[in-house]
Amino acid sequence: MHTLVFLSTRQVLQCQPAACQALPLLPRELFPLLFKVAFMDKKTVVLRELVHTWPFPLLSFQQLLQECAHCSRALLQERPSTESMQAVILGLTARLHTPEAEADTHSLCRKHTLRVLDMTGLLDDGVEQDPGTMSMWDCTAAVARTCIAQQQSRTAEPGPAPVPVEVRVDLRVNRASYSFLREALRSSVGSPLRLCCRDLRAEDLPMRNTVALLQLLDAGCLRRVDLRFNNLGLRGLSVIIPHVARFQHLASLRLHYVHGDSRQPSVDGEDNFRYFLAQMGRFTCLRELSMGSSLLSGRLDQLLSTLQSPLESLELAFCALLPEDLRFLAQSSHAAHLKKLDLSGNDLSGSQLVPFQGLLRAAAATLLHLELTECQLADAQLLATLPTLTRCASLRYLGLYGNPLSMAGLKELLRDSAVQTELRTVVHPFPVDCYEGLPWPPPASVLLEASINEEKFARVEAELHQLLLASGRAHVLWTTDIYGRLAADYFSL
Repeated sequence: MHTLVFLSTRQVLQCQPAACQALPLLPRELFPLLFKVAFMDKKTVVLRELVHTWPFPLLSFQQLLQECAHCSRALLQERPSTESMQAVILGLTARLHTPEAEADTHSLCRKHTLRVLDMTGLLDDGVEQDPGTMSMWDCTAAVARTCIAQQQSRTAEPGPAPVPVEVRVDLRVNRASYSFLREALRSSVGSPLRLCCRDLRAEDLPMRNTVALLQLLDAGCLRRVDLRFNNLGLRGLSVIIPHVARFQHLASLRLHYVHGDSRQPSVDGEDNFRYFLAQMGRFTCLRELSMGSSLLSGRLDQLLSTLQSPLESLELAFCALLPEDLRFLAQSSHAAHLKKLDLSGNDLSGSQLVPFQGLLRAAAATLLHLELTECQLADAQLLATLPTLTRCASLRYLGLYGNPLSMAGLKELLRDSAVQTELRTVVHPFPVDCYEGLPWPPPASVLLEASINEEKFARVEAELHQLLLASGRAHVLWTTDIYGRLAADYFSL
């Protein structure tokens, strides 16, 4: 639904040249809605002029592109238009080329001038994009090019200093984009365009390049460091971690392939692990830790005991956890604060089941998001866990994909979860009833790769849907889609 103010604003922007001429006559209280409508409708001429003449100290995508009283559409939940993003960057460039004396006398900049352009919070779903939208990789490249061009312009044409603007962004970097992003960060030092990174994601980046980037980031801005597909191991991580630990406001740390398996100890490995633990103890604001595909068998207590504050999000996918790891976590101070827990890829079907149930009991009051993909949970284990699982009254998301569950098991889960009134999404496996000739117990690889009987599964979907309707829960999504944008980011919980 759109309000009359929204519809009037959209009408005003139909003729862009006239709208640009009218901007000085419009009350600045209309500028936030003007920005949202121009961004939504790709009114690029107006959008560029809005950024160029923005009359407030802050222009924040998270504030302007969310659902509002005039328009229920939340643009941050969509891939941003390439045209609109380019228009914003062009408007910023135009603003940077406006001398401060001229900006101060501009009729729209009566009391304030733009100091911060916050472009964080854009959708980054990781799926293939269409040509009309901009990915986070594209956004990083566009902002980096603007920084470099601004520095080159200042060098070539010295003149009055432009109004300085801090640009807050989430940066994505890999081997291909590393060089120009490093140049952009260097260019922004002492520049009117100051680049501030909120979330950094580095993929498949050599250790020395990762360190070089971390040294260029503002310690007061960084909220998350996410190192993916780097396969650092303990040796590489011991080099990088002290550079990460200097970010005292860091709230989220996502690492992968940290090998600390106590079953194959070595002197160097033990020294590196102890050094890693010592550095982890320096973080004072850490709330999320992801250690996916790290061999932490029997060592979770050492890792979590070093942290200064309880975690609210813990991802331990494919970490070969032992029963004692789960028992420690259940008894630790972290359990009672957990909002998000990911134990995917850990076998919970045997001696780990009872400690896992104890962990659920300890986290029941706070848990919102539980991911248990490929945990070897069959009907017997699920039914034994349901009394504990249903005590998680605030649970919104449950991921069970890749577990050998039958239709009977799924129906039990659907019926018993009726008491969980906050539950909105269940990602369930294809029932074992829908496969032909499965070995038992079926390995996760077989469940993920074997063909299913589409006709049988169609009947399963229809029956689950009818059960949801009959119980008044048509709003709850039951799906086998593990690639949809269903799993919540910690900061959105």
